[in-house]
Amino acid sequence: MCTAAAFRSKDFYFGRTLDYEFSYGDQVVILPRSYPLHYLEQETQTRHYAMIGMACVMEDTPLFYDAVNEKGLAIAGLNFVGNACYHPHAPGKENIAQFELIPWLLSQCASVAEARKRLECMNILDTPFRPGLPAAQLHWLIADREGSLTVESVAEGLMIYENPVGVLTNNPPFPMQMQNLANYRHLSPDPVEATFGPGLSLPQYSRGMGALGLPGDLSSQSRFVRVAFTKLNSRCGESEEESVSQFFHILGSVDQQRGCCHLGEGKYEITLYTSCCNTDRGIYYYTTYDNHRIIGVDMHREDLEGGSLIRYAPVTKERIPIQNAPKGDGV
Repeated sequence: MCTAAAFRSKDFYFGRTLDYEFSYGDQVVILPRSYPLHYLEQETQTRHYAMIGMACVMEDTPLFYDAVNEKGLAIAGLNFVGNACYHPHAPGKENIAQFELIPWLLSQCASVAEARKRLECMNILDTPFRPGLPAAQLHWLIADREGSLTVESVAEGLMIYENPVGVLTNNPPFPMQMQNLANYRHLSPDPVEATFGPGLSLPQYSRGMGALGLPGDLSSQSRFVRVAFTKLNSRCGESEEESVSQFFHILGSVDQQRGCCHLGEGKYEITLYTSCCNTDRGIYYYTTYDNHRIIGVDMHREDLEGGSLIRYAPVTKERIPIQNAPKGDGV
């Protein structure tokens, strides 16, 4: 279960939570312009846009959960179990495996508009990355500073939706998520007038009562409503520090704590990491479940003309400074 969002202040930011019960060995990965990208049915790309994101690297192949390219186009893949459906080879289409979709688009598309054109002639293959590792059932949020798309490969084919809220979670399919938002059209960040009945005086006994009814459970449909409301009503300054901090607060509204979602056999779903990328500057920020200190990796401090993956293991240990510690040991 995961949540992704796109957000604009002065710059454009994109990120997600990854909620699961264990990690596959995730790393912050920078893929430079000359790293060869091999595809099942497409020609190898030896020159392409550079990109940065969180990935599991297998057989020298980065399997990206989310990534942003040097042009500012961002993509995140989120679980879509039970609805995702991939297909066999389709003549006349660009046949791309599920695990190839993020690098395929980010390697050659500079905008959502360009990505949409490629998607319109795409077929997502049902071929697994390797035997014993079935294709993950996903749908995708694709965004730049001009807009967002949701992409879902279902039994009927590849569906491409304009996403006016710039948010995605998991099931149900995107049109149902948007329809469900209408059930919450009365929510407001402002105090609301009492309309219960004429002549009845009902006091507003607390701040925030305009948001009464905002769902607080961990289901994907409720998280969609909650993060959409939080994001669309979010206000912050334009500095990098204010914007990044606010983005983490937005996704913090759907953080999953160990113990609240029991999967059986002592396993619990938690927010393994939360990411926020400044797509204009190519800086990938993240926190992990046991490290709430925001860590950044700047892709432009690396050799983007190189031919080797650049990897950083996430910082997963909390460091809690004591403000009144002896000089040099505190905050």
